[in-house]
Amino acid sequence: MTLLEAPANTPLRIKDFLGGEGVRRRLLALGFHRDDIVTLDSRALFKGPILVWNLTSSTKVALGRGVAQKIIVEPDHGAT
Repeated sequence: MTLLEAPANTPLRIKDFLGGEGVRRRLLALGFHRDDIVTLDSRALFKGPILVWNLTSSTKVALGRGVAQKIIVEPDHGAT
């Protein structure tokens, strides 16, 4: 599933990034890497950005919905 489709307040493991090299570089610059554990902190109303908490690096980043659609995640049952 994509980050946009994922449930809030659930630990998620980043599996892959969709899109071209520019998208991948942007996400790496924001601190998102494969196998990082993230959670959706909140969702904005009316198609606004979503707040993503990267538990691996302890950072919070607001991502646009278009970018969030390009991050493939799966539930991480081993995270605490």
